[in-house]
Amino acid sequence: MKIFEWSGTRSQLLSLLWVFLTVNYIYCDVFTLHLAQYLEAFLSGEVGGMNITEEFLLAFAIVLQIPMIMIVLSSVLTFRLSKYCNIVAGLITTSVQTYTVTMGGTLHYMFFSFFEICTGLIIIYLAATWQQESTS
Repeated sequence: MKIFEWSGTRSQLLSLLWVFLTVNYIYCDVFTLHLAQYLEAFLSGEVGGMNITEEFLLAFAIVLQIPMIMIVLSSVLTFRLSKYCNIVAGLITTSVQTYTVTMGGTLHYMFFSFFEICTGLIIIYLAATWQQESTS
């Protein structure tokens, strides 16, 4: 008995997984702002010993741009480029998320991180095992 069935292309599935990953990142951050201690820390400009500067936010924006741009690139790049970009982007985003989990966090952060890391691993696996369809 099948539980899952995907009728689209591998590139469409990868794009959809990048959407899922991006939404998880965003909602995790939104949930964090609902905790008074974190909201106060963000407003003070220092969270967990890190100064929230323009440069920090730019670096954060660059890292967050990776999954967002992969939503589009997964569908428009050629097979070979898409395969390798998905692998590299998956490795970067999953590594960053895995590293941040080692620093600890709230219950909701760990919950979201579980799905983010699993999704990243699925993206890497799907991209790494992706075979170009023969054009007959």
